[in-house]
Amino acid sequence: MLLVLEGLVMYVLALKVAPGPMRGVDPADIDGLGLISALPATAFIAILIMLVSFFVTVAQSTDRKFLLLFQIAALTFALHGAGALVAEEPRFPTAYIHAGFVEFIGRTGETAISIDARMGWPGYFALFAFVTKAAGIDDMTTILQWTPLLSNLLYLLPFVLILRQVVATTRARWFAALLFVLVQWIGQDYFSPQGFTFALYLAFVAILLRWFGRVEPRTKPIPAKGLRKLLGRLDAMTPGELANTGTYRADKLLMLMMLVALFVASVASHQITPFMMLGVVTAFLLFRRTSLTWALPFFFGLIVLAWISYMTVGFWSSQIDTIFGGLGNILQNLRTNTSDRVEGSDPAHALVLQARLGILVVILGCAAAGLFRRLRRGVFDRSALILLCVPVLALGLQSYGGEIGLRIYMFALPGACLLAAYAFFPNLPSDSADVREETVPLRKRNVRFNPELTRKVSVVLAACFAIMFAMAFLLARYGNEKFERVTTGEVAALHYVYNHDKPSARVLYLVPKVGPEVTPTLPWGERDVERVNFGTQALVHKDPTVIADSVQKLKEQPRNSYLMVSRGQVSYLQLNEGYPADWGERYRAALDKSPDLKRVFANEDAALYTWKKFVRGTEIPEPNPYKGRGDPTSPWTPVGIGALAVTWVALFGYEIIRLNGPNRAPRARKRLLFLAIPAFAVALAVIIERFIYIAQNN
Repeated sequence: MLLVLEGLVMYVLALKVAPGPMRGVDPADIDGLGLISALPATAFIAILIMLVSFFVTVAQSTDRKFLLLFQIAALTFALHGAGALVAEEPRFPTAYIHAGFVEFIGRTGETAISIDARMGWPGYFALFAFVTKAAGIDDMTTILQWTPLLSNLLYLLPFVLILRQVVATTRARWFAALLFVLVQWIGQDYFSPQGFTFALYLAFVAILLRWFGRVEPRTKPIPAKGLRKLLGRLDAMTPGELANTGTYRADKLLMLMMLVALFVASVASHQITPFMMLGVVTAFLLFRRTSLTWALPFFFGLIVLAWISYMTVGFWSSQIDTIFGGLGNILQNLRTNTSDRVEGSDPAHALVLQARLGILVVILGCAAAGLFRRLRRGVFDRSALILLCVPVLALGLQSYGGEIGLRIYMFALPGACLLAAYAFFPNLPSDSADVREETVPLRKRNVRFNPELTRKVSVVLAACFAIMFAMAFLLARYGNEKFERVTTGEVAALHYVYNHDKPSARVLYLVPKVGPEVTPTLPWGERDVERVNFGTQALVHKDPTVIADSVQKLKEQPRNSYLMVSRGQVSYLQLNEGYPADWGERYRAALDKSPDLKRVFANEDAALYTWKKFVRGTEIPEPNPYKGRGDPTSPWTPVGIGALAVTWVALFGYEIIRLNGPNRAPRARKRLLFLAIPAFAVALAVIIERFIYIAQNN
């Protein structure tokens, strides 16, 4: 306890005090390596002390749950809270547009998919609009600042519950929890729907394992030869999960309703998470790891299809090719998320991108070793393997703007970390609280190492890997800090726009080449998302004196349009496109000299330019209407809505009756199936009819 407290206090002081020798963080020192280049040596020593305290505790024979959980929480604070400790404003530009959606819903009481496609899944934004309005919160800065840390602390709770349902030693479980913190570098935990629904996904899996887990020994004889023999031997191995026993029917009913609530909340909040949940349920049924029935995946699948078909018409009605064009392009999606992300002109930043792929390779290698070592001990971890492999199927979907690889990595982490922990601690737990016995592999060798020595070596190796992952985390997680860090000057520049956006405004952002829409590297959309347009690109060149293209683009825009030059955009161009180190200063100087432009706002981090002369009488245009005339529909839509209601009631009723046991009320369940199957077919047919009819007429 003293070690972890000492490390925690030392770490906070190392990051929060004024910059000096061996202490403090100066943002000017951040280079292509990211935040790690500006961290003082004392910060690394503090992390090392906290890791040592964890392994001192985990090496003991007693399972000290609360101390271990506190130590992991302290490491989570140190690693995932570093950005909040050193940043003057909330990190990550995209978080600001999400705050803008919350502000819009709270102000108008409506969602508007015509403004942004993400508002077709408004559950997360509506939740925070309600919370902030009820609490009287006008400024979401603090929420945005600390969401990454709070999200990762929230992830720990359901993941620890998942770990309690596996057959593993205390060391394996807690080391898996530590790995889950150390290798979660992808940064999808900011104020976003995907960060929130990932917590729902973990809770969903935890409920499946804890209240609906199924472990049944194989009674059939193993076939004599061939693939069936191999599958039979795997099926006959010791299950890697604990059986669910002693649960009351009322508890199961409550948890079933909780599963439905978590799924519906994810469907209303995010595009990918429901498919991950649906995939896990289906895989658990295929591999006989849940006591639920096949009625549930059909129930869930129809919820997803119905939401897309009925609630996001404004998004897909004119973009069928965009939505379905990436289906099946597995190799293309894989390349987009691997080799394409390593490309970059700055050598230091290229090292960051390679480090991220390196963490992926190492954790998957450890997971493979852990699976192999468990199989040698006669244990088949189906659930962990399902949690690892199901997200990979998403490669056959869209590239998701080049980010599907990040989402797959995030959702595969629970299974990968659990299997990776088995690479170091593969043994089964003993019956007593004092876990000292070693589980001997099925194939015994003549020469066996001393179990006590093996145990100590395993702890030392695990500690070495943990230290390596912790250092790599700081490099991978905060490697983009030079352009993901948001400064007060950038926020002030956009606040100037918001204060002058009546009735509308437009902001042009800098791109090295004009093409498909990309996310601006600036804190955009914090307010007035229906009034300020951020959809126009201004082409810039490596020669900062060549400003004709960006000036011409600004000239083509209506009045109250601004060309914004910001520190984040310039840093992005320098690290990823090879622009010169002094490009930002020279580009701003060239714009200042242009006789056609007028600088209306400037500070050290950002500047705003507008057109100096407009034709007399031209007015600022009204913003595009966001209400519209209503979503288009199809002739069979009312029939489809009725069929949906009948199907959901019948399938849910079937699942509730089945909670009593496989032989309970067979006639009632059969009647519900006879009602659900034709209703499901009609509902699905109407959904297909809506896609075809509406797409053809829009």
